[in-house]
Amino acid sequence: MNARRFLTTTLALSALGACSASNNVPLGSRNDSGGAGTSSINTGSAGSSPMLNLDSGAGDIPGLATCPQGQKTTVTGTVFDPAGRVPLYNVVVYVPTKTTLDPIATGASCDSCTTPIPAVADALSDAAGHFTLEDVPAGDNIPLVIQIGKWQRMTTIPHVAACQTTALTDPELTRLPRSQAEGHLPRIGLSTGHSDALECLLRKIGIADSEFTTDQESGRVNMFRGCVDSNGDAYPASKFAANLDNGATFPTTNELFSGGHIDDYDLLVFSCEGHKCTDEQTTANIAMLEAYENKGGRVFLDHVHYNWINHSDGNIQDAAEFSSGDDPTSPLPTQINTSFAKGQAFSDWLTNVAASPKPGELDIVAAQNSCSKVDPTLAQSWISTTSPAGNYYVTINTPVGTSGAPLDACGRVVFTDLHVSGAVMDSSHDDTPFPGGCVSTDITPQEKALEFMLFDLSSCVQKEDQTPIVPPIVK
Repeated sequence: MNARRFLTTTLALSALGACSASNNVPLGSRNDSGGAGTSSINTGSAGSSPMLNLDSGAGDIPGLATCPQGQKTTVTGTVFDPAGRVPLYNVVVYVPTKTTLDPIATGASCDSCTTPIPAVADALSDAAGHFTLEDVPAGDNIPLVIQIGKWQRMTTIPHVAACQTTALTDPELTRLPRSQAEGHLPRIGLSTGHSDALECLLRKIGIADSEFTTDQESGRVNMFRGCVDSNGDAYPASKFAANLDNGATFPTTNELFSGGHIDDYDLLVFSCEGHKCTDEQTTANIAMLEAYENKGGRVFLDHVHYNWINHSDGNIQDAAEFSSGDDPTSPLPTQINTSFAKGQAFSDWLTNVAASPKPGELDIVAAQNSCSKVDPTLAQSWISTTSPAGNYYVTINTPVGTSGAPLDACGRVVFTDLHVSGAVMDSSHDDTPFPGGCVSTDITPQEKALEFMLFDLSSCVQKEDQTPIVPPIVK
């Protein structure tokens, strides 16, 4: 698969094959508040979608100006995470053809990167987060959509001058949403772990505290309590602070699996427990998780959660070899795999966000060493070392075929041996209600690498060795 898109339009539903229309992610439109502003619209004939009412031009699309030779109406900018501080790679930016975006379905879905989107102009952000939109309509209140996977936000450009470049320099115009009041966020199920605190990373990237709730509330990050520690006497974070979701207690991770509940989520995050957690990683739950992955679910596995792969009866167990190894030196100098296009982009991105000591390298504090080998026909290693032999960031597209014969991708799994808590004082403990364990504010180099992993996991699935391309548009 090439290109980039979770966005599906009604014009393209017939092209989605085995993926049902109700589960596809439309790159197209919401009417949320939260700084997006409003555009002037022309309702057209009865029953039609609101269309843009822009400055008239001589081009085929209203608002497109006819420029002197060599000139274009262009918009440039940088895409940022919800916090507005870290630039993001491979995000779709477009000017929609209508100002009401199609709803995005929640739950595991097989989404095509080549589905056309209803846009006048579109672009992808590069390894610096930069984008350039050409042949943009000129006028006031031009709508702009920022989207990666099921993250979507529509804002308004106050004015685009004809036949000139309009540079957007305010991150508030080009960042992803922090809350549902600003746009659409994927529904995330997060299992806490006493050996890491990935919930704190989600706060750092900018998700509003109001979005962290139990599964009985409407927040987009639902918290589940992980298992007891290996000594049998301590649990990870298990409840909210009194001023958040009324101090509610988290349901257990086993309750996430009950009754096929995991299918209700776009993304599952398993924060490191420090041991296998046999009460969670049952044969039935392992099979359920693999079925979720195969139908388009996205899964983030932190350290010892590799056992979800290791103990599978499916082909995914052949994608990589895992075991508990000795802790390597800290900080551990690692190498970024630049032999494939997205790996080179990852290396460049780490340099651009000041996370690499030098291009192609990443120093990891308190790294683990669990993955000694990957099958390159079934999995992709992004960060590795040769001595000791280790792979610290691995992606697996699902469903997994046999070695040398990968299947068409639908979902994706990320495994990482990087910890949030390795380089900061953030923690996840039963005696500290969330977010009390999240004490650091700066984002460390390895947290930036983890942020890259999370947003790349959210994007539409493609073969990792292919360069993402701008999705086709329907005007």
